[in-house]
Amino acid sequence: MTVTAPTTTPPTTPAASTAAGNTLQGLGSLADNFNTFLTLLTTQLKNQDPTAPLDSNQFTQQLVQMTGVEQQLNTNSLLKQVVSNTSGGVSTAVSLIGKQVKATSDTANLTNGQAQWTYNLPATASDLKVQVVDANGNVVDAEAPTDLTAGDHNFTWNGKDLTGAQLPNGGTYTLKVTATDSTGTALNTTNYVQGVVTGVTQNNGATSITVNGGAVDWTKVIAITQAATGS
Repeated sequence: MTVTAPTTTPPTTPAASTAAGNTLQGLGSLADNFNTFLTLLTTQLKNQDPTAPLDSNQFTQQLVQMTGVEQQLNTNSLLKQVVSNTSGGVSTAVSLIGKQVKATSDTANLTNGQAQWTYNLPATASDLKVQVVDANGNVVDAEAPTDLTAGDHNFTWNGKDLTGAQLPNGGTYTLKVTATDSTGTALNTTNYVQGVVTGVTQNNGATSITVNGGAVDWTKVIAITQAATGS
């Protein structure tokens, strides 16, 4: 069974943006009022009549009220973060763990001595070149596949550079596909990675899934299938 996954994260609503702005404004106003309150309190204590000292209960009640408001504003901020995490796809992405996925991605990690991609040719090509580029922009592998037909094509790189040296596992590499048709017009190719999802991470509100040891934006997933189970 194949399920088409959503391609975009839910947009931030105006109401959510307004609520976030109100919370920040409230915290700012509270800090200003609290500082003003402490200044007034200190001034009053310094200038009070020793024979008729001020009632400390009133100040204590005001402190308690201001602390309660601050805690409520902080609670609102925490709730906002929880909502952001949920809408950012964490809960949905977690459900992908253990599933076989296909996602749009030019990058893949070198794992167990190889990196794998699938590239799509929208039409039959007359010329085709495939390059693997490292994180510094250096070409570490270049090939000219002979299958020029339209459709998906699997490509596996053995992890060896142009000199034949085996590169270490863990590096992230980019696949660049250049193809032209019979008229010399460039074809718009698309690259994919496929594999079982083994983890989910979130950084600065962006949710990624781990496929073949590499991080992939979960919103780029275009197909999900049940992973095959061994006996």
